[in-house]
Amino acid sequence: MAPAVLQLDSPIGAIAIAFTDRGVAGVDLAGRRRSPLPVEDAPPTAAAREVADAIGALLGATGDDARRAADAILRAAPLDDAHLPDFDRRVHALARAIPPGRTRTYGELAVALDQPGAAQAVGRALGRNPFPIVVPCHRIVAADGGLGGFSAPGGPAAKRRLLALEGAWQYDQAPLFA
Repeated sequence: MAPAVLQLDSPIGAIAIAFTDRGVAGVDLAGRRRSPLPVEDAPPTAAAREVADAIGALLGATGDDARRAADAILRAAPLDDAHLPDFDRRVHALARAIPPGRTRTYGELAVALDQPGAAQAVGRALGRNPFPIVVPCHRIVAADGGLGGFSAPGGPAAKRRLLALEGAWQYDQAPLFA
């Protein structure tokens, strides 16, 4: 089955979410409907609609309770990730456990994987994350208090915006052009 794509508008712009019968196949924060597979314009399933609604709610939530409710839906959403390396899937699982409004460092995730020297490998795995927001890679920051990288469109500025929407980052915490 080719992935079906659902598009939504959000406070950070257009988002496209690809779904297969196995779960979320990808999230594109630029809303370009790109997929490595052919895309079909099939009506979204109830599960796909629930994930899209949760992304919209998480990014538009005005309170912690609403963020937690949306995050719980995203955390439980199945991912079509069998094609990813085991290390990436383990990193993604740890990232999904971080609640909205909180951050962890790349090094903390490496320690949680029992690989304390693997902070850069964690960063590379997150840089390949095909499921941004569903796998909230924006919640992982540098040990020095900086943002660290963000491979989605908009780079670190987009990461800062996502963290600010979740109440985890204030715009005055980092230089404007970091």
